[in-house]
Amino acid sequence: MLPANDLERYDRQILLREIGEKGQIKLQQTKVMIAGAGGLGSPSAIYLAAAGVGMLRIVDNDRVSLSNLNRQILHGDADINKLKVDSARHRLGQLNPQVVVETISDTITAANAAELSDGCDLLIDALDNIETRFILNQAAVMHRIPFIHGAVNGFEGRVMTIIPGKSACLRCMHRGAAPLPSKFPVIGVAPGVIGAIQATEAIKVLLNIGKPLLNRLLVYDGFNLTCREFKIKINPQCDHCGDLN
Repeated sequence: MLPANDLERYDRQILLREIGEKGQIKLQQTKVMIAGAGGLGSPSAIYLAAAGVGMLRIVDNDRVSLSNLNRQILHGDADINKLKVDSARHRLGQLNPQVVVETISDTITAANAAELSDGCDLLIDALDNIETRFILNQAAVMHRIPFIHGAVNGFEGRVMTIIPGKSACLRCMHRGAAPLPSKFPVIGVAPGVIGAIQATEAIKVLLNIGKPLLNRLLVYDGFNLTCREFKIKINPQCDHCGDLN
């Protein structure tokens, strides 16, 4: 039974028959890792904290800069030069003090990805380069942790949900060497839309409700306001998840 304060705080989502009080209790028992506290990580973290996810582990090695503020809504002018994980923890604590926010200021590498994600029920890809996404994808496959991929460029964004052993992984979709990281343009609302979709997918997967984006890549075009969906097939020879399928 939820205490009166929780019943009031989460009243509107408890009214959803797919969630109810039982689902809310389950959300409060989950632990989600968000890889990146920038454009995608900001809305994902905000909406998951507001929904009452029990613990958020936020991993980012960067500091806030003025150029981040058109899209990274966890941070403001007063946070410039601060570690992003520190300003993220402060903002999320103001939003929902019931949520435990664990922060790690570190770079995700092949050497530490498995350890950073260990013990989590779900991973959010809020990164900005495919090479590190591959590293996190491999950690998700290793631990069999659901993984919500998101990416943005310009007015466009993409989302795909990965459940190791059940769906195609990120490596199934991308073959060959990862392109070198580069600076790319982005309108601030694009990661807002994609991050919110990632949070939606995360809640669905954590509660085992709805129809997640398994084997489906959703492509959002904000410029023309269209959405397209592409089917992604499991690659039996995938060097990340091939042994699971």
